[in-house]
Amino acid sequence: MNNFEFKNPTKIIFGKDTIEKLENEIPKDAKVLLLYGGGSIKKNGIYDQVKTALASLEVVEFGGIPANPEYAVLLEALKVIKEENITYLLAVGGGSVIDGTKFLSAAALYEGETPWDILTKNIRTEKGMPFGTVLTLPATGSEMNSGSVITRAETKEKLAMGGPGLFPEFSILDPQVIASIPERQLANGLTDAFTHVLEQYMTYPIGALLQDRFAESILQTLIEVAPKVLKDPTDYKAASDFMWSCTMALNGLIQKGVPTDWAVHAMGHELTALFGIDHARTLAVIAPSHYKFNFEAKKEKLAQYGQRVWNITEGSTDDKAYAAIEKTVAFFHQLGIDTKLSDYTKDYEGTAEEISKRFTNRGWTGLGEHQSLSPDKVEKIVKMAY
Repeated sequence: MNNFEFKNPTKIIFGKDTIEKLENEIPKDAKVLLLYGGGSIKKNGIYDQVKTALASLEVVEFGGIPANPEYAVLLEALKVIKEENITYLLAVGGGSVIDGTKFLSAAALYEGETPWDILTKNIRTEKGMPFGTVLTLPATGSEMNSGSVITRAETKEKLAMGGPGLFPEFSILDPQVIASIPERQLANGLTDAFTHVLEQYMTYPIGALLQDRFAESILQTLIEVAPKVLKDPTDYKAASDFMWSCTMALNGLIQKGVPTDWAVHAMGHELTALFGIDHARTLAVIAPSHYKFNFEAKKEKLAQYGQRVWNITEGSTDDKAYAAIEKTVAFFHQLGIDTKLSDYTKDYEGTAEEISKRFTNRGWTGLGEHQSLSPDKVEKIVKMAY
């Protein structure tokens, strides 16, 4: 196992009716900016629960953070933070609202020329404005990590940021909230979490036995609970396993001591930026082609995954590895997730070349666990995904 350091300061408050515990987690003298998305929390009762829990605090609201947190919208929220002298942020939503809140946490204390620098110059945030979260959509794991991805429509960019100052102080996870989530978003959440694990697992063996089994257990759990969650999101046991799996998939634990990939995300983010395709669905488009293109480098781990997760026991290492890719595609299809770019847009010609050009311009010349995926190879992978 490789050397590593691990610290995750986020307090998790998990279980039924835990939103009422909000009042115990935020300083009594705080001036809170409550951030949320399109307003679904006002229809499913979560907003009322949050407002009741915050009754003794001074609260300002900012709604309308879109599914891919948009820079221009976040600048409006940043203006509110400055004008209202906000001291604490509360994200009530899924990964997009939480990611947007992380950007605001960093931007509120940033003294540079423009907050966009935080993303374009890869500025790590050592200290941000304190914030907590109430998770309403399991998927990204943003409720227990320090990473964020922000979209800028005017330049069609989707860039990542992070730093030790961007961990939530606390996150409230009540599995009951998924009862009102549309099936499409549940499928996205399952796919997102599943692919998060693959990015940290589907590399090459280094003998990190426990880390491998951590990853495999999350994959197995997601496979097991997926049909239950989609059939009946009020099934509390299934909802609990789903929510906790999404959090564990990207809270930093399973990536410690092992090589990680993240090329699928780099390519997938471009598809979202260019076409507005749901983040999880872009991952399902890119992952199979990525594994096929890098088959020789990944086949040992693919075969292990096939055997341990999908119970593929017949054939050679190559046979098991290829069958594992096919099983993964079939799983995405079972969730109702299409796995080709042409399923989402007919205007895909030139996309691979555009993404390759963008990576070259950014200096992203070596992606993946071996830093060997050059922009010309990225172009070939994206073409395979058409």
